[in-house]
Amino acid sequence: MSDPTARALRLLSLLQTHRFWSGPELATRMEVSERTLRRDVDRLRELGYRVAARPGGAGGYQLESGGAVPPLLLDDDEAVAIAVGLRTAAIQGVGAGEQTSLSALAKLEQVLPRHLRRRVSALQEHTIPAVRPGARVAADLLAQLALTCRDHERLRFRYTDRAGTETARHVEPHALVPYGRRWYLVAWDVNRADWRTFRIDRMSALLPTGVRVAPRDLPAEDAAEFVRAAHGALARRHTAVVHLRAPLEQVRAYFGVWAQTATQGPDGTVDWEIAGGSVPEVVAALLWIPPEYEWTITCSPEVAGALAAFGQRLGQALPAQSSPVARSRTNE
Repeated sequence: MSDPTARALRLLSLLQTHRFWSGPELATRMEVSERTLRRDVDRLRELGYRVAARPGGAGGYQLESGGAVPPLLLDDDEAVAIAVGLRTAAIQGVGAGEQTSLSALAKLEQVLPRHLRRRVSALQEHTIPAVRPGARVAADLLAQLALTCRDHERLRFRYTDRAGTETARHVEPHALVPYGRRWYLVAWDVNRADWRTFRIDRMSALLPTGVRVAPRDLPAEDAAEFVRAAHGALARRHTAVVHLRAPLEQVRAYFGVWAQTATQGPDGTVDWEIAGGSVPEVVAALLWIPPEYEWTITCSPEVAGALAAFGQRLGQALPAQSSPVARSRTNE
């Protein structure tokens, strides 16, 4: 092996597999003289690798840890194992290191040969975790989005919103954020001239444009805070105020943290505002009010209509000729 660069890479690969190599043994494996071996070791040191040398007949070389992480050489099996581990950590949101895992995954997948990417995908596809199933998204998609965020590259894709409407989007990706059981892309929407969050599992037909732009200032402390604020607004799209004829302390004791917004009304009632991301969520919240409470509700016509329709459906679900006791005996 006459090429110095090739020899240096070969030497680094050998040093990474052993804690200690004797000089003669390492020279034999490299098929070079011990003098050439010393020059190759010096070349690695110049590149930032800390190679310790022990003189004497029992001397040799050992790769030590340093103050920074130098480039690593991985064989195929090692690269696949690391990629699978990073995918699992990124997709499942392990600990507080989702972004770190995702950044490392993006770098690794960018340089993996195609045959190794196929092996990684096959292993990931047939390895089913038993936690956080709702958070699973395609790791290839996460890695691709991470690269566009890193490079500030404009991106086009199709997006399906919560109502099932599909639109074409043109954005400047900013950051990826895991929230709850989902992953979200925070990006500047070019056509709408505003910041938006996109659920990654609702994105399709991604098309990086190759156009790189200067990063914009996010109107929040960080991307995670922006996603939390956006979800808070969505969670309160529909509201209603329940007027309970009961002492405020009793209401707060019964409903706990859910009644933190309850206040004492002017006529002795307790005014309790409830909210939901949809009308059914508001309706469902009312079902938790115990029957012994007397109450009225102030709400929008949309919520009122849903309550009336729900009450009618409940009445139709129970045949007039049947009573709960009769049905119970029949089922027995």
